[in-house]
Amino acid sequence: MSCPVTVTCLYLTIVFPSVSQCARVWIPDAEEVWKSAELTKDYKNGDASLLLMLEDGTNIEHKLDPKTKNLPYLRNPDILVGENDLTALSYLHEPAVLHNLKVRFIDSKLIYTYCGIVLVAINPYETLPIYGTDIINAYSGQNMGDMDPHIFAVAEEAYKQMARDERNQSIIVSGESGAGKTVSAKYAMRYFATVSGSASEANVEEKVLASNPIMEAIGNAKTTRNDNSSRFGKYIEIGFDNRYRIIGANMRTYLLEKSRVVFQADEERNYHIFYQLCASSHLPEFKTLKLSNANDFLYTRQGRSPVIDGVDDTKELCTTRNAFTLLGINESYQMGLFQVLAAILHLGNVEIKDRDSDSSLIPPNNRHLTAFCDLVGVTYQDMAQWLCHRKLKTATETYIKPLPRLQATNARDALSKHIYAKLFNWIVEHVNKALITNVKQHSFIGVLDIYGFETFEINSFEQFCINYANEKLQQQFNMHVFKLEQEEYMKEQIPWTLIDFYDNQPCINLIEAKMGILDLLDEECKMPKGTDDSWAQKLYNTHLKTCSLFEKPRMSNRAFIIQHFADKVEYQCEGFLEKNKDTVNEEQINVLKASKFDLLVELFQDEEKATSPTGQVPGTGGRTRLSIKPDKGRDKSSKEHKKTVGCQFRNSLQMLMETLNATTPHYVRCIKPNDFKLAFSFDPKRAVQQLRACGVLETIRISAAGFPSRWTYQEFFSRYRVLMKQKDVLPDKKLTCKNVLEKLVQDQDKYQFGKTKIFFRAGQVAYLEKLRADKLRAACIRIQKTIRCWLARKKYLRKRSAAITIQRFTRGYQARCLAKFMRRTQAATIIQKYQRMYVERKRYRQKHTSHISLQNKYMIIQKHIRGWLARCWYKRCLYSIVYLQCCIRRMRARRELKKLKIEARSVEHFKKLNKGMENKIMQLQRKIDEQNKENRSISERLIGLENSYSTESERMRSELSRLRGVEEDAKNKSNQVVSLQDELERLRKELSATQQEKKTIEDWAQTYRDEMEKMVSELKDQNGMLKTEKDDLNRLIQEQSQQMTEKMARAIAEETQQLETDLNEERSRYQNLLTEHLRLEEKYDDLKEEMALSSNVSKPGHRRTDSTHSSNESEYTYNSEYAELEEGSRAAEDVTRGIDTSLTLKLQKRLTELEQEKQSLRNELENKEEQFQRTRNVKIPNRPPFIVTITLSVFTSQRQELESENKKLKHDLAEMRQSLLGDAATGAGAPGSPAYKVLLDQLNASCEELEVRKEEVLILRSQLVSQKEAMHHKVKTTMTEPSVFVEDVSKLKDADELKQAYIGLKDTNRLLEHQLQTQRRSYDNEVEALRGELQNVKEENNRQQQLLAQNLQLPPEARIEASLQHEITRLTNENLDLMEQLEKQDRTIRKLKKQLKVYSKRIGEMGAGQTEGQTSPGQMVDEPIHPVNIPRREKDFQGMLEYKKEDELKLVKNLILELKPRGVAVNLIPGLPAYILFMCLRHADYVNDDQKVRTLLTSTINSIKKILKKRGDDFETVSFWLANTCRFLHCLKQYSGDEAFMKHNTSRQNEHSLSNFDLAEYRQVISDLAIQIYQQLIKCMENILQPMIVSGMLEHETIQGVSGVKPTGLRKRTSSIADEGTYTLDSILRQLSAFHSTMCQHGTDPELIKQVVKQQFYIIGAVTLNNLLLRKDMCSWSKGMQIRYNVSQLEEWLRDKGLMTCGAKETLEPLIQAAQLLQVKKKTDEDAEAICSMCQALTTAQIVKVLNLYTPVNEFEERVSVAFIRTIQTRLRDRCESPQLLMDTKMIYPVTFPFNPSSLALETIQIPSSLNLGFLTRV
Repeated sequence: MSCPVTVTCLYLTIVFPSVSQCARVWIPDAEEVWKSAELTKDYKNGDASLLLMLEDGTNIEHKLDPKTKNLPYLRNPDILVGENDLTALSYLHEPAVLHNLKVRFIDSKLIYTYCGIVLVAINPYETLPIYGTDIINAYSGQNMGDMDPHIFAVAEEAYKQMARDERNQSIIVSGESGAGKTVSAKYAMRYFATVSGSASEANVEEKVLASNPIMEAIGNAKTTRNDNSSRFGKYIEIGFDNRYRIIGANMRTYLLEKSRVVFQADEERNYHIFYQLCASSHLPEFKTLKLSNANDFLYTRQGRSPVIDGVDDTKELCTTRNAFTLLGINESYQMGLFQVLAAILHLGNVEIKDRDSDSSLIPPNNRHLTAFCDLVGVTYQDMAQWLCHRKLKTATETYIKPLPRLQATNARDALSKHIYAKLFNWIVEHVNKALITNVKQHSFIGVLDIYGFETFEINSFEQFCINYANEKLQQQFNMHVFKLEQEEYMKEQIPWTLIDFYDNQPCINLIEAKMGILDLLDEECKMPKGTDDSWAQKLYNTHLKTCSLFEKPRMSNRAFIIQHFADKVEYQCEGFLEKNKDTVNEEQINVLKASKFDLLVELFQDEEKATSPTGQVPGTGGRTRLSIKPDKGRDKSSKEHKKTVGCQFRNSLQMLMETLNATTPHYVRCIKPNDFKLAFSFDPKRAVQQLRACGVLETIRISAAGFPSRWTYQEFFSRYRVLMKQKDVLPDKKLTCKNVLEKLVQDQDKYQFGKTKIFFRAGQVAYLEKLRADKLRAACIRIQKTIRCWLARKKYLRKRSAAITIQRFTRGYQARCLAKFMRRTQAATIIQKYQRMYVERKRYRQKHTSHISLQNKYMIIQKHIRGWLARCWYKRCLYSIVYLQCCIRRMRARRELKKLKIEARSVEHFKKLNKGMENKIMQLQRKIDEQNKENRSISERLIGLENSYSTESERMRSELSRLRGVEEDAKNKSNQVVSLQDELERLRKELSATQQEKKTIEDWAQTYRDEMEKMVSELKDQNGMLKTEKDDLNRLIQEQSQQMTEKMARAIAEETQQLETDLNEERSRYQNLLTEHLRLEEKYDDLKEEMALSSNVSKPGHRRTDSTHSSNESEYTYNSEYAELEEGSRAAEDVTRGIDTSLTLKLQKRLTELEQEKQSLRNELENKEEQFQRTRNVKIPNRPPFIVTITLSVFTSQRQELESENKKLKHDLAEMRQSLLGDAATGAGAPGSPAYKVLLDQLNASCEELEVRKEEVLILRSQLVSQKEAMHHKVKTTMTEPSVFVEDVSKLKDADELKQAYIGLKDTNRLLEHQLQTQRRSYDNEVEALRGELQNVKEENNRQQQLLAQNLQLPPEARIEASLQHEITRLTNENLDLMEQLEKQDRTIRKLKKQLKVYSKRIGEMGAGQTEGQTSPGQMVDEPIHPVNIPRREKDFQGMLEYKKEDELKLVKNLILELKPRGVAVNLIPGLPAYILFMCLRHADYVNDDQKVRTLLTSTINSIKKILKKRGDDFETVSFWLANTCRFLHCLKQYSGDEAFMKHNTSRQNEHSLSNFDLAEYRQVISDLAIQIYQQLIKCMENILQPMIVSGMLEHETIQGVSGVKPTGLRKRTSSIADEGTYTLDSILRQLSAFHSTMCQHGTDPELIKQVVKQQFYIIGAVTLNNLLLRKDMCSWSKGMQIRYNVSQLEEWLRDKGLMTCGAKETLEPLIQAAQLLQVKKKTDEDAEAICSMCQALTTAQIVKVLNLYTPVNEFEERVSVAFIRTIQTRLRDRCESPQLLMDTKMIYPVTFPFNPSSLALETIQIPSSLNLGFLTRV
């Protein structure tokens, strides 16, 4: 039988005879097991070595085996590395498996991987957030291949197959200690408990989970490999009922390690329960146990590691005790268990000393032995005696022999182990009792948690049993894998050859067959002097030469070697016999049986005598490790107790295998990645050992030997479409794939075509992937070439265009320059021409001027002289004027100087006084103010001077003009020139003196001005400094104020946001409570219905009404409502059950009175009819108007009397019926009595009479109308006296008037004739009806006679029963007929009332018109005599609907229970049922009937709940009643009378407000009902959308061809190709549109629609993101593009519906960011920073998960490096967020119902006849 590795290497040698350069291979390595290398030179056949380059760049030469010439394993393409399923790898061998597991575990942090049907689970030694309820919900209902590998996926597959195939399932969890078996089994059971629920109220699933802490406490311990290692194997059967809900469980245990009770190796502990007790010894209830620290006891201190880091033993004990309580083990039993455990610890501390070499003793008054005896209730002397002695029995005598100290110590330890084993079995038995229920088990799922294959340096009996069990399990595993492989090939109908797989049956035969190892061991145990050495010799003699799997070590005669399926194991024979015997001293057991402690007696009640087959005392091998739980189903005879441990284990193992073979197995292989418990650390050596031992590589080998790679035709076509030419693509894709494969792969043995799949040999997918990559690479190169060519050509064209443009502009510039030069040349020529012309003209003009100038010289001289004289006179005048000005200015300057001196002195004095003042700032400010005032005054003065100067200038100008006028006088006074010159000289002198004085004054003023300016500058500097300080202070104050404002604003914003968050949380909590309340209410109703059904089944017979039945509002709940026909039939039955005699007499008396009243009314009616006939025979033209008036008044009074009598009769009839129905429920009379018949006959007669009277009243009304019309046509004027009437008639001389009167008379006669015919027809109909009734009476009489004849033939008892039954049937029918007649009469009355109202309105309009046109002023006095001509107007419709109290059930039934939403939504106004209900409520409020209001609201609410419970999964129904409930709530608010709700009402609507009742509490109840309906609507939508989301948003390729399908292995995923029935994005959009249109048709509030859409989009985003986070194949660049496109389509849908502002887009933000994360660059630190800033809506766990799952679809994409992921984690370390990975898909946003008043007027609402609400009356 060949090794798997050899087979694979040979296969690769055949497949790849030559390997090209750059091929990557795996070579063996001592440290890493396998190393990757790359060929640097082509390999050819015959080469003895390969030239390779390692990944670190080292070049090596790899020698090939000269015998086999096997080539190294080839590496898979990088695109296949990290696959979810190892069978998806193209090259299946050990290094590929190891590398794939390492990449997933180290790089992607993924601990689960599929290997065909096996789930490989690697222990991360770290708590991962992948086991929450959200993860369970995500995997629930999914196919195993559709999600990433997980223990939940295996559990879901088992659960689904159990329900689908009706077959029991098993989950086999195996692995080394510390590999995580117990945790995996625990999570599998948690999954079953979560998804299935419990079939009863006993919370069985919680009990199943509660068994885990108990079993861990008593069966788990710390080892060097695991802090919580299970030291026993267990098989738990979880039972399910026919609805696949958990009903119970059962546990079987194997191989308890008893030796751990008395011995622990270094760094190990005893069982957890001992340390939990020691840690809790300070508790008051544990004081009697006399415990202390764990280091004080021998059994707990040997490992020198009493504490586990991170584990609180005190809390763990609390958990254990709570689990005991939950499983029904009460406190007394728990304390008893703890007493036994404490006694074991004390027993271990009992010190045994040597008395001599052959005997031992226990010192008297040993503290621990005393404590042991007190705890277990035995005597100190007996226990001390038999711990150091033993009893030997012979045929005749019994001897007591002392024991040496070593044997006594071993006997003490054996007793401790035996007690613990008994206690362990007792706990397991009681746990099983707690998990068993009375419900019949339909199926079960078993979870097996057992040791994996073990091999140590020293292997003993324990390892032998464990490896024997694993041999059996491996055989079963191999057979199952082989079977599945065969079934797959047979199902696809492909030819194949048998696969040669490793069969370990020879090894199993070596162990368990006749004369096998176990048989020889049992035989040796039976020998009186059997030893381990003699047993070893027997093994050598029996198997050494006959079995190749059995070997003898070279250097030992006390050991043997077995070749197991995983490895060779050497077993040491020492201790085998003793451990197989598992003996204990019989006398010690007898002492314990005599205990006063009841629990200990219960533990040993089935204990038999000493268990040694030979009767010998146990020797030194006291560390027995194994205990087998006995089979309770077998007879526990003495022979059974003599079975050895090996025999018992073989039998229990055989039972286990039978159970597993009868179920469908599922395999979980747990791998321990390292021996140091380091988180996410991978040791390849240890991993390979476990992979070889657990059968994973055997699965790979079996798969590789056949066709491991499988593709459906559609997937193959989609993936390798790029390898096909257009002509190769045919309509039949199967034929297309065949043609392409025949071209691509020449060897047809490399693939096979099945019915639905293509099967490939190992390596072929890698070859096809290489061809695809080459084709894509060539296509990429061609695309690059084309793009580069396009870019280069585009650049060239751009440059050429630029050059042409430059040339064009250059040439244009040159042309412009030439044109400019030419223009300038021409301009210069023209300038020269005009310049020369100008020069010549100027020369001419000069010559001409010179001739003319001589003529003007005299005139010029005269002009200058005259000018000089005028100037001289002007100067003199100017000097005089200036002198006068100087004088005046001097005078003013002196005055000013005097003032300035005074001011200067005051300033100096002010300076002296203010030197050194402390209040300097205020003084300076005052100075500045004074200076400013002074400056202003100076400025004003200067302005005044300027004004005076300007005035003086004007005056001087005027003076100058005057002087010029005087100039002519000056010519005449030339003699005065001299005197004037003298005067001028004098004035000049004075002017010079004045100027000197002016200069002095100016100098002084300048000095003063400089001083003042200096002072002002100083003041300005001080002022500026003060202003600066002031500005600084103001700025500081403003900054502080701004900071305070911003701080307050931030605090207010944060507080507001917190309040909003708290409000939303509170609202969400309240709505969740409402949901829980609704769930409990529905559960209560279901239980009530079940109880009702059970009571009906258990008590058959007629249905009886409770005697306490009343009309209270509680009876109007939907639980007590029945259909109308059932109500009527039950009422008839109640009536016919009997009426007592007194009631009959009362009714007869009442009927007699009614009969008399009826007769009197009939007489009156006949008299009135005769009177009416007489009046009709009289001709109207001859009747005076006052007679007509009197007749009309008489008719009116008669009509009113008849109406009152009619109402009275109706009232009496209603009371009589109520009394019948009410009294019949409490009496029991004789149904067939004559009085009863008379009563019913009178009742029928009264009904008929009422019908006749109604018709007569209608006839009278019609006659009144006709009389009024005749009067309007005939009479022009109204008179009170006959004489006046005669006069008026005599005045009718005009022919037109006579004609008009005649026409009116004819119309009147015609109307009367029509009425007479109508009345005759009605009488004829009545006669026919009476004849029909007479015929029915005759038939009934005949039938009664026949029944009477039949009854006379029956015995008396049967005759009475038959008559009663017949009478009940007859009365029921009569009652139904009466009810139908009554309803018909009501409908007729309503119809006639409407007609009467119409006629009255018409008559009123006609009468008003004629009165206006024909009445004279003198006739106005006579109007009060004619009241009959003014019709009584009906009240305007007030928007109310009246109904009878007994019609309430009918109202609820027709309007709620039997209403079809589709017809109402399409044909009627939205919210019509709500409006109708509110109008009915308004009338009840109007009449102030509180009971009616209460019952109507209660019935409405309960009926809505009932219809939602019945049709809660129908979206249309739920949406319809959500819209109507909200509308009803809005109506209650709008018409409540509150000012806050009446702002938008019209005045008419305000008049319709409720007036008597405050329905605020009912508004809250209806609001809660609306919340419940909303939540039910969301759940309904979620159930509809859930199957579409993953397929439409993730799997379906909306953009075809963007992403290809990767190989998926054995677990096939859902195809992304849209087949028939596959949901697409269009399916989601269509469904959303259907939801939206339905809600719009139902009139749902727009704000509520926005909230619904927001919730819909949240569900879509959350489900999509959760599946993305759990599916590695979806995390790629192309899938990110698909998601973003799909999200854009959803946003477009929102835009089309006008819902962009509803917040729905924001709910998709996490999904959008996840899609962006898949597409952004993921290499540098800048990319990491961009990702951190971009992904604000994603948590750190989600970001890291997406990066870990990112998988390239093509070779051109790159994986995310581990360093980059760590960089992201470092940057996101400071985020404060929830560690939850998945979004909560069950989260529902809190809903609000904003007030939305209706503009619809209630009085305009019309009730359609289709609603069958004719019994409602408009008020």
